Amino acid sequence: MTRRLPSRRQFVATTALAGVSLGLGGLAGCGTQEQAPDSRFVLLNGNTVDTASFKGKVVLVNFWATTCVSCVKEMPSIVDTYNKFKDRGFDTVAVAMSYDPPQWVSNFAQTRQLPFKVALDNTGEIAKAWGDVKLTPTTYLVDKQGRIVKRFVGEPEFDALHQLVDKLLAQG
Repeated sequence: MTRRLPSRRQFVATTALAGVSLGLGGLAGCGTQEQAPDSRFVLLNGNTVDTASFKGKVVLVNFWATTCVSCVKEMPSIVDTYNKFKDRGFDTVAVAMSYDPPQWVSNFAQTRQLPFKVALDNTGEIAKAWGDVKLTPTTYLVDKQGRIVKRFVGEPEFDALHQLVDKLLAQG
């Protein structure tokens, strides 16, 4: 008997459901606080940002895809989080997965007027360096010392995230 591969739509729906079911509860700790990996992010505007530039800031690094239902759903809350804390030393980098067509990412960022940095991970190297990220959304919160404080698999519980960001920003 010949097995048929799922269509792209079936694959995306199944992947999204897997991400949602794994993301219930919203966050998974990283264990000990480890340094964020040295990474160079190529932004949509052609500029680059590296992990070293995070020092002194609290940074949210969000791995996402335009085809990820949960990612699209959480994006307005990520925008709200960025806008709430940006003036206090908070930053956000949204990293589009390697399989996401750059034109789709660019269109999404423009039509939603994303106010933060949007990067393309064309080779998959960034996702690999950050713990071999495969499920989206996966989000990391990095403290002012460049340490990963939390990893969220699935949509974060944003009230708890805001409390944690507020606490980290208050630290010296």
